[in-house]
Amino acid sequence: MKIRLTIIASAAALLFAACQQDKEPVDYVDPYIGNVSHLLVPTFPTVHLPNSMLRVFPKRWDYTTERIDGFPIIVTSHRETSPFTLSVTQGEPAPVVSYSYDRETITPYSYEVTVADGDIDVEFAVSHQSAIYRIDFLKDVPSVLILNSANGVMDVDGNVITGTQVIQDKTTVYVYMETSQTPVETGYLNPSCVTMTFDEKTLDVRYGVSFISVEQAEKNLRREIKDYDLDAVKAAGRKIWNDVLGRMEVKGGDEDYKTVFYTSYYRNFERPVCISEDGRYWSGFDNSVHEDGGVPFYNDDWIWDTYHASHPLRIMMNKEVEEDILASYLRMAEQMGTMWMPTFPGIAGDSRRMNANHGIATFADAIIKGLDVDKEKAWEASYKGLTEKTLIPWRGVPNTVLDEFYWKNGYMPALGSGEQEFVDVVDGWEKRQPVAVSLGTAYNCWCLALIADSVGETEKAEYFRQRSLDYRNLFNKETGFFHPKDAHGNFIQPFDYNFCGGMGGREYYDENNAWEYRWDVKHNIPDLIDLMGGNERFISQLDSMFAEPMGRIKFEFYAKYPDHTGNIGQFSMANEPGMHVPYLYNYAGAPWKTQKRVRQMLDTWFRHDLMGVPGDEDGGGLTAFALYSMLGFYPVTPGEPLYSIGSPVFPEVTIHLTNGKTFKVVAENVSKTRKYIQSASLNGKPLNEPVLSHEDLMAGGELVLQMGDRPNKYWGSAVGK
Repeated sequence: MKIRLTIIASAAALLFAACQQDKEPVDYVDPYIGNVSHLLVPTFPTVHLPNSMLRVFPKRWDYTTERIDGFPIIVTSHRETSPFTLSVTQGEPAPVVSYSYDRETITPYSYEVTVADGDIDVEFAVSHQSAIYRIDFLKDVPSVLILNSANGVMDVDGNVITGTQVIQDKTTVYVYMETSQTPVETGYLNPSCVTMTFDEKTLDVRYGVSFISVEQAEKNLRREIKDYDLDAVKAAGRKIWNDVLGRMEVKGGDEDYKTVFYTSYYRNFERPVCISEDGRYWSGFDNSVHEDGGVPFYNDDWIWDTYHASHPLRIMMNKEVEEDILASYLRMAEQMGTMWMPTFPGIAGDSRRMNANHGIATFADAIIKGLDVDKEKAWEASYKGLTEKTLIPWRGVPNTVLDEFYWKNGYMPALGSGEQEFVDVVDGWEKRQPVAVSLGTAYNCWCLALIADSVGETEKAEYFRQRSLDYRNLFNKETGFFHPKDAHGNFIQPFDYNFCGGMGGREYYDENNAWEYRWDVKHNIPDLIDLMGGNERFISQLDSMFAEPMGRIKFEFYAKYPDHTGNIGQFSMANEPGMHVPYLYNYAGAPWKTQKRVRQMLDTWFRHDLMGVPGDEDGGGLTAFALYSMLGFYPVTPGEPLYSIGSPVFPEVTIHLTNGKTFKVVAENVSKTRKYIQSASLNGKPLNEPVLSHEDLMAGGELVLQMGDRPNKYWGSAVGK
């Protein structure tokens, strides 16, 4: 009996192994990860091709929503709903039909669902600027297709529907849709809603979208989808995703880790999107159509979130796309007429959200890593964007008295307790965010100095290099925190670093409390260590952050800091300004603690489940941390061509780099418990510091890490001493 059970178990193991070998990279992507948010915005199970204009996801808030409201046509920003709604019914038509749904399956390139209590099956596949639906009606009665535009104009002629939708009052989305079957009747529910009635039980629908015209939408469709073969579109999309995701080749390791890894990679292709259409593009920055001159135009990028790791990832994996994205930024700056670097570019223009101007950081990082960018224009847009546009968050206006104060005194002043805001430009909700603005601007100055060096602006480079030290003006030596000051140079008192600054901490910080911004000096970590009293004190204070309790019950804490989720102590894994923090131990001689913390973050907050993303995932903003960390290294400081080594999770990963070379990370004996580096070698030579240079990475080669279940407290410990 034991022999038979052993044979059966062995056979099952072999079968399981064979099934895993048959899986391709796209099969590991689970778009549902994070579809239930911890507090704010969930991830959306987006169907799209990499960095393509046409993206859709089910028209619901999150996974727990019981109904979907019709079917999407295009999502113009990764959080918005579709400007058009497709509905189908075998009952009374309505502009938008709300469905209960079942049997839903989503991949990066396709969508399937059953609606109307099991009476209608819907299948969808996507191309770059066009897509196709197949709808099967199970009841033998007439079927109705409805296409609705909330505030646009629709037209129907035979088997063709055309329409428009205006978004944000100035950008128009166009759709051209046709069916393979001829309707027996067409009509209008209102000027923004058309209907088609069919006798057939299967309906094939294909469409193109455009930001230029209906005619261009039709051209986009006919260029990409030649017939009504949904399976062919699906197969093409699958191949595209496998080709892209397969550039990270994982061997061995935990299956859930692989799912999180490839899903994180998929998330980093959701934005920005290429909106060039046959060599032309619509720009919401000057409300005009432009020729792209052979350089595709990219848009929809929330740079405050993505500059940390998403842009560096693209430099590593596809520098040509990154170069086109950066060229797009410079076009935006020109088209706005100000030559100010964009901060939150979108389809309808720059929304100027958040604080600081980290488009500057993306150029500094690209230039220092050798990308082909227009350095002179990058310098102009960065310089003007930093010195002419106000530093006040969420605003795109010229300098104010607060900016004059900043450039004179080296910090943004905070209001004292009970002091009323007197600068009209300051948003009543977003506030001044003076510490976040001051720290972010100091980093931007450092980045600007790098760009100045690249164009020979030596004096200005030295000036901004000195201004990059302005963070010192807010450092409170007695407490070791960055502490807001009033206009008279006095620290705001009394002060609670755990629970300060009003809603979201915005009166002083932004979305987080003082603990998270305590470490926001990425460009001069050695100086930050010195300010805090040296390596031992720095390490002790890092430890205390992860151990410090909230100090109040959760609902009180999160009611004030809804972005400050993914907590371990006072540390928030859910917000981009803290992503580099687990790696800071490397700079103070305790890399084993970085290894411990990185694995702690991955296992606690990046999981294969519906809540497996700790906060708002802004188009790769958070998942780029997970992807890099699972590889075993992370770009702590964009603008510095170095990666900080953490704790890889896979036995072997081969990275097919943008220059055609390969870099392999081998973690011998690695497991969930064997997470500590015992020794390391790079291309066969001993590596005794927890740092990998961009030059070494891009040259190709092999990083080999010997892993163990207990820390080697000596490996890499000389760094920073």
